[in-house]
Amino acid sequence: MTRGSQDVRTAAKAHAQFTQADVRAAVAGLRGSTSFQAPLREYTSFKIGGPADVVCEPADIEDVCLVVRQARAHKVPLFVLGGTNLLIRDGGIRGIVVSLARLRAIKEEPMAVLYAEGGVGMPTLIGYAIRHSLAGLEWAAGIPGTAAGCVVMNAGTKLGEMKDSIKAVRMVNRKGQIVDLEAAQVRFEYRRALLPRGIVVGVWLQLKPGIRSEIQRVVKEYLHYRRDTQPLAMPSAGCVFKNPLNDSAGRLIEAVGLKGARVGDAEVSMKHANFMVNRGQANAADVTALIGKVRSAIRRRVGVRLDLELKIVGETSRYE
Repeated sequence: MTRGSQDVRTAAKAHAQFTQADVRAAVAGLRGSTSFQAPLREYTSFKIGGPADVVCEPADIEDVCLVVRQARAHKVPLFVLGGTNLLIRDGGIRGIVVSLARLRAIKEEPMAVLYAEGGVGMPTLIGYAIRHSLAGLEWAAGIPGTAAGCVVMNAGTKLGEMKDSIKAVRMVNRKGQIVDLEAAQVRFEYRRALLPRGIVVGVWLQLKPGIRSEIQRVVKEYLHYRRDTQPLAMPSAGCVFKNPLNDSAGRLIEAVGLKGARVGDAEVSMKHANFMVNRGQANAADVTALIGKVRSAIRRRVGVRLDLELKIVGETSRYE
């Protein structure tokens, strides 16, 4: 089983281990929805991705536990959607793709703590915090991912990171059991959290009481900044490369003249050079070719290796 930021098994290996009958058995009895041969471009912010054997949306956390247990029993791999920094290859993903879209509960607890289920979108969570006069998530204004995805990738900006607010994380482990982890039990690094294997289904956030109008003002300010400096109106997966030490990937890409560079319908954004956008019909092969072009130019002309922040998963071609 994998969390959304981790690679899935290769198609050949997966195909040797399970059949479509196994897939159907693994999602039998779920109270949520299932969609077979679903195009994954409909589930990603990049609007790119081949088909999944099945996409399931568990109705609640108990449904997540059930699909984990059944997938394990039938030896069908799981992949969990959640982060927006994701490129799914054109061959799609074999096995079960889990969307936490129905896990949308938010609850305010004593001492300025918010509990959010994994499928809650960050804009929704920030809106809830504003209405309840809770400060601490302003840095995330404009981040489109889910609460679970932001935990897994330790989402952040220069103004803050997810780890700054996490009090505890709720997971479903490989056996389909619910496990709660205190923040001190999780090691957070730049754009990733080192979690046990499993699925993040909820998070407790330690916020602080604030003045609603002031929180609102700061969020609006950050949103305006992001809209002015990032291509939020176009399909993308956020920043493609990690920033090298003491520098900015976007600055380097712009410095070598690659703003606006294209492969097919994949383009280095004219607004922010560390974003790649889908101009309409881009596929994963276009994006990976453009990534290679940018990395090669930076290495050759600047002597810097750019590491990916973008997670690339799935199969290059479909195995029937």
